[in-house]
Amino acid sequence: MFVIGKEETSFVEVDANSDFPIQNLPYGVFSTSSQEPHVGVAIGKKILDLTRAEQDGFLKGTSGHPLFDQPRLNTFMQAGRQEWTHIRQQVFNHLKSGSDLSNNQELQDQLLVNMEDATLHLPVDVKEFTDFYSSYYHAYNVGSLIRGPENALMDNWKHLPVAYHGRSSSVILSGQDIIRPRGQIKPADSDTPIFSPTQRLDFELEMGFFVGTGNEMGQPIPTSEASDHIFGMVLVNDWSARDVQVWEYRPLGPFLAKNFATSISPWVVTLDALEPFRTSGMTQDPVPMEYLQVEGDQAYDIKLEVHLQSEMMEEPKLIGKSNTTNLYWNISQQLAHHTITGCNTRTGDLMASGTISGEALDARGCLLEMTELGKKPLKLTSTETRKFLEDGDTVTLKGYCQAENYRIGFGEVTSKILPALSMS
Repeated sequence: MFVIGKEETSFVEVDANSDFPIQNLPYGVFSTSSQEPHVGVAIGKKILDLTRAEQDGFLKGTSGHPLFDQPRLNTFMQAGRQEWTHIRQQVFNHLKSGSDLSNNQELQDQLLVNMEDATLHLPVDVKEFTDFYSSYYHAYNVGSLIRGPENALMDNWKHLPVAYHGRSSSVILSGQDIIRPRGQIKPADSDTPIFSPTQRLDFELEMGFFVGTGNEMGQPIPTSEASDHIFGMVLVNDWSARDVQVWEYRPLGPFLAKNFATSISPWVVTLDALEPFRTSGMTQDPVPMEYLQVEGDQAYDIKLEVHLQSEMMEEPKLIGKSNTTNLYWNISQQLAHHTITGCNTRTGDLMASGTISGEALDARGCLLEMTELGKKPLKLTSTETRKFLEDGDTVTLKGYCQAENYRIGFGEVTSKILPALSMS
């Protein structure tokens, strides 16, 4: 692991509130009007072109094989932690103040791209998608609304990280609009279901991690080794059609209510960048089984925000704040549990946290909780309220770790809701 000191600076100008100081160096994929998708690293308002740097011999892996000659991060992710550290050190050395690159304007013109001139792409070829249910307050709030506070948590919840397998084909990049899905819905006053666009479309404030190096079938990943298999993290909005889910989920769980779209942020922030923000996380009681036990701080202090803007609003409104410290099960436990059966994971597997909610009313991570099943509409403006999302609404999630003189940010994941497609 390679952690960059808080005193380090880049020759590239970086605003104090930028998500992308030299301590971050997140990976993504971008293109310009003159080139096909390349792998890059965000620094301030610019992108360092790693594909071009490797082609020109300015960046070299330890094996001598190309790492960035594909329009996704998978080849690099599969190379493993030693290679991740090696490349991160090189990128830092090139971008730090006083580097050779800082004194070579011609080379800067070749390798540094203005972010505003770039189009961002899905950074990873996503192989599989798993969505956990790991936030204590989210599970408690939703359980209380459905079953009452005394039965809020199922009897298994504090013993294992609950999850379901999702759909990787519908993982999309921030900025792509969401078409309101249709499905079967059973109205409360009807004995039979109807076919209709969802009336209870919701966002879910989540974080996710990408598996970098997987495991062989039959060989579980222990919690002590999990971080060596995790390449980095992204913001996740795992959209949900609540009314479709209520009718369909028995007995096998979510299906169409969750398969239509999962949005992620474009920059993958490495665990190296997050290392200074490790924290203890929530106390687990009862003590987990041995294969789920961890040593040291395994949680991260990542501040999360939800912003909502209707078509009538001039600017977004901050409607919720949370933090990844509200996760009861951390990412090492999630990966260890996922593989304890001997399930093999692969480079590019995405695993999301589930909705991350805090204890306070304004720390809830979805409208289902914020409005208490739609019974208490959320006030947006003097004339607008929301029970669930309406057509034209734009949802933006943000996340960052705050240090004394810099922040490690994830950018944002934002999408607009479009009307359901006509069936005629």
